[in-house]
This record gives sequence, C-alpha cells and structure tokens, in this order.
Amino acid sequence: MTQVNINRKKYPELFRPVIISKAFRCLWIGNSLSTFGSAITNVILPLLVYELTSSPMAMSLIMAAYMIPELLILPVSGVIVDRLNRAKIMRMADLIRFLLTLSVMVLGLAGRLSIPALMVMMAAMGLVSGLFQPAFSAMRAVVFVPDIRNAANALSQFTEQLLRLLGPSVGGLIITLTTASLGFGIDGLTYLISFICVLFLTQEGRVKRRPRQTESFFRECFAGIRIIKGNTWLWVTILFFSIINIFSTGIVAVLIPWLIKVHEHLPAYVYGMAMSGSALGAIATAFVFGTRKRWRFRGPLAYGGIALSGAALLLMPLTHQTFLLIVLMALEGAGTMLFGLIWETSLQELVAPEAFGRVASIDMVGSFALLPVGFLLTGWLSGVIGGIATIFLMSGSIILANLLILLVPGIRRFD
Repeated sequence: MTQVNINRKKYPELFRPVIISKAFRCLWIGNSLSTFGSAITNVILPLLVYELTSSPMAMSLIMAAYMIPELLILPVSGVIVDRLNRAKIMRMADLIRFLLTLSVMVLGLAGRLSIPALMVMMAAMGLVSGLFQPAFSAMRAVVFVPDIRNAANALSQFTEQLLRLLGPSVGGLIITLTTASLGFGIDGLTYLISFICVLFLTQEGRVKRRPRQTESFFRECFAGIRIIKGNTWLWVTILFFSIINIFSTGIVAVLIPWLIKVHEHLPAYVYGMAMSGSALGAIATAFVFGTRKRWRFRGPLAYGGIALSGAALLLMPLTHQTFLLIVLMALEGAGTMLFGLIWETSLQELVAPEAFGRVASIDMVGSFALLPVGFLLTGWLSGVIGGIATIFLMSGSIILANLLILLVPGIRRFD
C-alpha cells in the first residue's frame, strides 16, 4: 500500500490513466487522432457549404442529412453493441468512415463536389456514427475503471479539446493555402490510425455473456428505458436536452459560421479562431475537473455550465471584435465541457457495463432526436426573423430553461 501511494505522488492525478492502463492508452490515442481529423473537417464543411451557397438553409439540410440516419439506427445499435464485440464494431466504423472521407477528397479534387453529394456522404457518416458512438461509450465504461474514472474522462476531453483547438486553425490554413479536399483526406487518415489502435482492444471489447433473452429484439432495443426511468437525474436530463439541444446546436452549427462569414464578412480564419477559442475554454475546464477524484453539487454545476454557455451565445451578436468573439466562444466551450464531464462520469457510475450500449443509445436518441428539426427550424427562423434575432431568441431560451430545471429536486440535489 505504501508503494502505491508513493508511486501515485510521482505524477499528477490527471495523467494516471496513461501511465497505469494500456487499454486507456490505445483508446485515447485512436480517439484523439480521429477527433483531430474531425476538427479539421468540421471547420472546412460549413465554409465549403457557404462558398457553394450563402444560405443557412443549405447548412441546415447538410446537418439534418447527417442526423436523420444516425437517429434511425440508434435504437437498434444499442442492442447490437451489447451483444457483439464492441472493438470490432468500432473498427468496422473506422474503416467505413475512412472510405467515405477519402471519397469526398476524390470528388473535391475532381471538381465534382456539390451540396447533394455532400448530403449523401454526410448521411452515410451519420449512419456509421450511430453504430460507433454507443460502442465507444460502452468501451469507455469498461476501460475507465473507478480508480481512474474522473481523470480518464477529464484527460480524454482535455486531449480532444486540445486537438480541436489546433484542428480549426489547421482547417482554416488548409482552405486558405490549398483546397478543402485535403482536409477530408487528413480526416480519413486519422480514422485509419484509429482502426489500428482499436486492434489492441479486442479483449476489452468482449461483452459479458448474458442469460438467454426472452424479449423480442424490438422490445430489447428500448430496454435501456427501464434503467433510465428509475433515476431522476438520468431521465430528466435526457428529456431536457432533447429540447435544449435544438437551440444550442442550431446556433453553434448553423448561425455562428453565418454570423462570422456572412453577417460580419470576416475572413475564414476568424471562424477557425473562434472555434479554437471554444476548445480552449473546454481544455481549461477539463484540466481543472481532472485534478480531483470527486466533485460536490454536480447537478447545479452541470446545469450552471449550460446556462453559462447560453449567456455567451447571447452576447455573440453584440460584439464585432475578433478577440471578444473568441473569448465568448471560450466561455461557451467551458460551460458545455463542464456539463459533459459531469454527465459522462454519472452515466459510468449509474449504469452497469453490460447494459451500457442500450442506455447510451437511448441517451443519444433522447439528446439528438429533434436535432434535424432543430437545424431546419434554425434555418427557417433565421429566414423569417433574421439570424441575429434567432440567436437572441434561442440563447435566451437556453438560459431560462436551465434556471427552471434546477427547481426539480432530483437535479438540484444531485451530488
């Protein structure tokens, strides 16, 4: 025992998972690199769309095309993840995404990329993501054991956000100096590397054998609901975010790039810097969160973070200075990260690993179900009342909703 305590003092709590867990290192490296590639294309995609057409509705259609297939497969993917080897599912998804991003690069270099082609590619990416994300969440629940859970979640998010800080800048540089197609090629390469990393996680991906099931496959798809409805923190939060994500994601994905590129007529790199600012705020929050094994008053902390994010978005149209835009996006990223870390650790504490895939899929369905409607609503509303008024309306709704949700005892007292 003394030797363990001495060893622990040799390195910060945040970095313990890397040092003591080989499985964490493999999962961490693969996911971090694929996050970097996605960060590049997440910046390139909206800029590319607004070059083809300056309409926010076009971007809304692209995002809806991604979300709808993902939502359709999520109820089924939870059962698949809890029955099959999760590492094999992740490897298959990585290979398919590698081929898809490679196809986008080839079409772009050939000058044949269009909005319909992007919609098809994004729809396929969404379908594969609907399989990958529950498998990845369930894998983390196994690899992030209680002794390293807070630090593992915090370090994962710290690294992801650090790469998202670099990714938008790299994406802006790519689209300025070369062509956006190269960014999709880099993204594809990171998926291939992630595939290689997951090759070492087959043992962790195995699912504990369960007793013979008497329920139909269809009923088992929604078995996670029984677990979720037994805990106020889980079901209220999932229900709440099925509504609130409409506003927050609509603003960030559709209206922030419009605000910077179309409304303010700022260079493409400013959008990249703003998104890097969001990542910087998230990095700082993840670092602080990972310095402690346990946090108190997690309910108010989590929802206070989302209220902070809404307040930052509310102030975005009121400033025309690049520096202030970056600061506000940093606050938005910090608030969102605080909620995300608390939510992820609470799921890993409250849900058994063998049922995690189904619960994760229900969580994703609840959180994302109305996002396609939200993207279309954002585009339509900005056309009716204007983009600026839409930002004010949606961000104000985020703040008010988060204050009201704290009136629920199960949320306010969650610790």
